[in-house]
Amino acid sequence: MNGILNIDKPQWLSSHDVVARVRRICGTRRVGHAGTLDPLATGVLLVCVGRATRLSEYLMGQQKTYTATIRLGQTTNTYDAEGEVTEERPFSHISQDTIAESLEAFRGAIEQVPPIYSALKVNGQPMYKLARAGKDVERKPRPVTIYELDLLDWTPPFLQLRVVCSTGTYIRSLAHDIGERLGCGGHITVLRRTAVGTFNITDAVSLDTLQAEDWQSFCLPSDQAVANLLRIDASKTETEALLMGQQIPCATAQAEGSLARVYDENGLFFGILHYEDKAWQPKKMFPPES
Repeated sequence: MNGILNIDKPQWLSSHDVVARVRRICGTRRVGHAGTLDPLATGVLLVCVGRATRLSEYLMGQQKTYTATIRLGQTTNTYDAEGEVTEERPFSHISQDTIAESLEAFRGAIEQVPPIYSALKVNGQPMYKLARAGKDVERKPRPVTIYELDLLDWTPPFLQLRVVCSTGTYIRSLAHDIGERLGCGGHITVLRRTAVGTFNITDAVSLDTLQAEDWQSFCLPSDQAVANLLRIDASKTETEALLMGQQIPCATAQAEGSLARVYDENGLFFGILHYEDKAWQPKKMFPPES
């Protein structure tokens, strides 16, 4: 009852809807997603089951890959096609060369203002609830990184991009900002997440495919959430020490605060360690289930 489901989220379902459906299929409430997708968006939604929910933070921190279609010439209040059109501006003068030049400003480390219709909280309240209540919300720019930004197609008024970005990046804000830089406005009409770290859309399973009798056959091992970390193979003595909250020696010096995944003498994953004071310290352990 532990593991990760790589689900191809269908359009118009919220991430919470997907989690609720998986809970019913799996017969457990210990289910959570690792990174929200808007109802409009489709694609890779990682859902953790059982003890794997304790590893969701490591999945959330991994880079994301998207394909996005932006409709130029229109601005909406939600920055996507679900919202109300607030402004229309000419776009016929925009060329592919102009777009390619404008994209350069969005590559690398940038500051991004999140959409007002987002789940980010202000004083404990999601911004979208405050926006719907007509309240003014101060939105502060946040640092994000766009690792790759490729122009796939320009068929006016639709612009298609491939985006590889850091966690916390809002593709809706990126679409809005690109539209503003081009002087015509823009909003997302199609958004598909094609990868989260090493989890790819080609390996994702349709939500309709999951059934109570066989969902575990689609469940990936929990340690895939931290497959990017250094691997430590512990002896029986070291395994026992770590599970009792004790440190173990480190064979080679590491950067202070470095993380590692640890396996017992049988090759079974049982926790995450962090490097401190020249030793490996237990950070998040998974003792054998009785």
